[in-house]
Amino acid sequence: MRPDSVFAVVIEPQGLRFEARNGISLVASAREAGIVLPTSCRNGTCRACLCRVLSGRVRHLIDWPGLSAEEKREGCILPCVATPESALRIEAPKAFRSRVEPPLAT
Repeated sequence: MRPDSVFAVVIEPQGLRFEARNGISLVASAREAGIVLPTSCRNGTCRACLCRVLSGRVRHLIDWPGLSAEEKREGCILPCVATPESALRIEAPKAFRSRVEPPLAT
């Protein structure tokens, strides 16, 4: 996989969409797209950003993210320290759009 690969991410249940670059945290990529994935510490310890992967693959950017073995088996990730390795669908009910997109020109 190329280090600059870009993947589509869909956030459920809101249906929010953004593109995320491999090697960049999902939180940072979402923010660039005007989407907020709630977070606090941004280093994988506070768990404020905890969400679940519904489809796709991620890699954590740190060796020991604050997840239990059971949470990992259930597909939980910490997007503040996770980067995409494929297109993703994640469940993050508290995510929201931070800015309004302009209407399409008609």
